Amino acid sequence: MLEIKGLDVAVEKRQILHDVNLTIREGETHVLFGPNGAGKTTLLMAIMGFPKYVVTRGSVVFNGQDITGLPVDERARLGIGMSFQRPPVVRGVTTRDIMNVCLYGHDGETASQLAEKANLTDFLDRDINYGFSGGELKRSELMQLLAQRPNLALLDEPESGVDLVNIALIGQLINELLDKECPMRERKCMGLIITHSGHILDYVNARTGYVLYDGRIGCEGDPHEMLATIKEKGYQECIRCIAGISYDFEELSRQS
Repeated sequence: MLEIKGLDVAVEKRQILHDVNLTIREGETHVLFGPNGAGKTTLLMAIMGFPKYVVTRGSVVFNGQDITGLPVDERARLGIGMSFQRPPVVRGVTTRDIMNVCLYGHDGETASQLAEKANLTDFLDRDINYGFSGGELKRSELMQLLAQRPNLALLDEPESGVDLVNIALIGQLINELLDKECPMRERKCMGLIITHSGHILDYVNARTGYVLYDGRIGCEGDPHEMLATIKEKGYQECIRCIAGISYDFEELSRQS
């Protein structure tokens, strides 16, 4: 289980996240909506433990262990993996090299078999992400996660920069990563997906959705209903709703 409690996060001494709370249980997939600049990527980076994203209050608990102070590599060893929105190019290291590192100690499919599944067979001996298109980047990231087999997969806008031909394959790879073919009680991998457009929900089902605005989670509910409202009225409707709830709470506090 992932449990985030009262999380405040600062980047370069600027507060980005404020009192974020959410819980994901084993086998569940949750989705985080929000406009650009809302703090969505900051949340994933803080969960993953990148040092630039400083937790100033609150905690991140994973499978019963407080990991708030752990470095990235220890979180990865505990079973947390991440697919980046803009993964870096790594010259001098091939995709096959990183796949073999991810597969070390795991039984099952080989790098070649996973590459065939992700339609990346011709990319195994190329430098990591060098000259890859948007869709190729996303497929490569997911292929590496499938090799890593994390217990928690953090996916930062997996549909971003992906054309209509590739998005169905992206959805297929995510569903395999999250054990979607298994009954809920048999699933081992949790997922937290960031999305701006919501297109990935046409291919990957999620249990719970959140709207993040101005570094705060404003609401929680059925992700498909939330997406329908966002598509019809835009994030401005969510912002007005969140602002209204905040105003009502402040008014009640004054009255009491």
